[in-house]
Amino acid sequence: MQHFDLTQLQWNSSIREQLLGQGLARLPHAMLLVGPPGVGKTAFSEQLATLLLCESITAEMTACGNCQACRWLDAGNHPDFRRVAPDGDDEAEEGVNEKAKKRGPGTIRIDQIRELESFVFVGSHRHGNRVVLVTEAEAMNGAAANSLLKILEEPPTNVYFILVSSRTKSLLPTIRSRCRVIAFGPPDAAAAAAWLASAGLEKQAERYLNLAGGAPMRVAQWKAQGQLAPLDAVVDSLLAPPSDPIALAARWDGLLKGDGQFRMEHLVEEVQRWLFDLAQERMTGVVRYHGGWPRPIGVQNLNPTSLLAAWREINQFRRSARHPLNQLLFLENLAAHFLRALRPATS
Repeated sequence: MQHFDLTQLQWNSSIREQLLGQGLARLPHAMLLVGPPGVGKTAFSEQLATLLLCESITAEMTACGNCQACRWLDAGNHPDFRRVAPDGDDEAEEGVNEKAKKRGPGTIRIDQIRELESFVFVGSHRHGNRVVLVTEAEAMNGAAANSLLKILEEPPTNVYFILVSSRTKSLLPTIRSRCRVIAFGPPDAAAAAAWLASAGLEKQAERYLNLAGGAPMRVAQWKAQGQLAPLDAVVDSLLAPPSDPIALAARWDGLLKGDGQFRMEHLVEEVQRWLFDLAQERMTGVVRYHGGWPRPIGVQNLNPTSLLAAWREINQFRRSARHPLNQLLFLENLAAHFLRALRPATS
């Protein structure tokens, strides 16, 4: 896990004070960290786990980074820590090959949760806390979620569950009810830009922050995964698209076959953002996501009803974007929906 303390994500300082203000002994046994991607939920959860396992916590309530527990966590082999993530998760441990990562996130299966039973119901190796961190908790299938629910209903002593989710509607309501829900949100623009500058991403801040919904860590992830160049190329294809959906689909297909981790769901999300901005610009003259890019000519000739209808229709594409039966046919259908929305209002 990354080693930095919770105070480095300044926009989450109020959450830190809320959770730790009365000490670790008052923490609930199950916590659900929710909010949009890229606002620091996973980083916060990792460092909270480190704090719960650290054997020499500082006066400032941060992990020391030097004790045996901290060294084990840095090495990824602490005996009292378990991390559960979807198959193919980008943040999965070492050993997941690049081809698996390219396929994208998968599912948390019941056998992954069942493996926790022998962990949580057996004593601690270090006679202290044990921590289970579940990232992308919404990826649990029904059997896995029910299995976890049984553990949460009778929590063992000194075992802490930290669940992280960007799509809580996909979680069982009973799991949400067993956890203390902690809501995260994006920082203000100045704090986000400052954080990106401190991470060496000052040049990326202006263009990509709005695209990422104001979430600076999402911009950093895009940069690390080689997604910024494909995103730029997608915007170029939307700014001046060919009239033929087959030609547009072929351009997108080439981007998806690149070396980075730009995947189908990222493409669909960007098409949806572009349609939303076209509709908003047509109705209000303002864009939400693409202020850092040139604007297309002739927006005032477009039909906002058609744009919003296409934006809603593409929600259906998002549901199957991770595993399309035929990638090229999927892209051609997506391109056809997009181009249809660009027909002038008078036609």
